[in-house]
Amino acid sequence: MTLPDQQAELDPGRDYPLASHRPELLRTPTGKPIDELTMQAVLSGDIAPEDLRISPDTLRLQAQVAERVGRTQLARNFRRAAELTALPDDLVLSIYNSLRPNASTKQQLTDIADQLENEYTATLCAELVREAADVYERRDILA
Repeated sequence: MTLPDQQAELDPGRDYPLASHRPELLRTPTGKPIDELTMQAVLSGDIAPEDLRISPDTLRLQAQVAERVGRTQLARNFRRAAELTALPDDLVLSIYNSLRPNASTKQQLTDIADQLENEYTATLCAELVREAADVYERRDILA
């Protein structure tokens, strides 16, 4: 599958905000075009709760916009967020809590990184968790 940020050549000055200037690129996680998200569609039951979440493709497009204006860290955050959309909400919350200082051992954080990489193909998130484990170790804030 080709990622949206490889399909669309976005010009931030012309195309941002995407919902206003490039709505044809935006779809819900279930595949509905963003312009189908109307109050009438909600009232008629055509819109499910999943349709109100951001899609990983939209996050990747936002990453492309951020990168093109020199906001590389923001772009990486959007790409990590795109990976997180594949995880169950309770797992995201659990990982968040595990990343608090003094909450986890280095092995626990390494196990989380391995799970992210191996079960969810969330390589950028896994990289961040491994980096946190190393920083926490140097700062002596592991459990």
